[in-house]
Amino acid sequence: MAELLQFLVSGVTVGAIYAAVALGFTLIYNATGVVNFAQGEFVVIGGLTAAALIGAGVPPLLAAPLAVLAGLVMGLLLYRLAIRPAGQAPLVSLIIITIGASIFLRGAMQMVFDKQIHRYDGFSGEAPIGFLGATILPQSLWIIGGSLVVFAFLAWFMGHTRAGRGIRATASNRLAAALVGINTKAAMNLSFALSAAIGALAGVLATPVTFTSYDVGVLVALKGFSATMLGGVGSAQGALAGGLLIGLIEALTAGYLSSDYKDAAAFVVILAVLFLRPQGLFGARMTERV
Repeated sequence: MAELLQFLVSGVTVGAIYAAVALGFTLIYNATGVVNFAQGEFVVIGGLTAAALIGAGVPPLLAAPLAVLAGLVMGLLLYRLAIRPAGQAPLVSLIIITIGASIFLRGAMQMVFDKQIHRYDGFSGEAPIGFLGATILPQSLWIIGGSLVVFAFLAWFMGHTRAGRGIRATASNRLAAALVGINTKAAMNLSFALSAAIGALAGVLATPVTFTSYDVGVLVALKGFSATMLGGVGSAQGALAGGLLIGLIEALTAGYLSSDYKDAAAFVVILAVLFLRPQGLFGARMTERV
């Protein structure tokens, strides 16, 4: 029982990271229809920036928001320098642009930081907490709590603020939103900024547990995208559920089979979902009359 509980705790911790990444995917997809494959790099930017600042003597609780701010700025730059100039380019072209941005950001991080693996101490220390025979790192509680807070904030922001409703209107019909006076350019800027900030926050919270380096963003993005597909593209609830499920599948596979198979197990599940329920767990089934 204690062994199973330990696997579940590990799975929920990693799954919360994937859920945060998936929320970033969902936010940009809902606003622009674009799948941003540079989302994993924002996670790395957050983790590496926080590690560099803490290494320079900046207190962790000050380094964390500065690292999130760095991710937010990079998200705005991605939109303004790469996505917006493309204008009404085909969707495939925009996706390729995000892949190119991912490659560029990896190279830039390699130059600005280094090729080493980085981590720093957890915000509440390193002493594990015992729970029914399992051990929980205090930083795991920060990761899980942070993901839940982000999810709750986005739900409130989208439903109860003018800016959030502007993003939803832009996602629904950009032309109609512009005709009724909504600043669609501002909505797009805000979508990329929030998505990047969420990714950076995930990196800041996860680095004490998972470590980080300039090249881990690709795998993080793939896992976050898998969570998005599992939960349902465009669904915030699906992003949260999909991320947690992917994390649990990985942990149980690594615990009861082999850690060599944990990455493959997650993608096998995604293939099964694409065959059996392409819209995901929370996505609406789409029908087209011809």
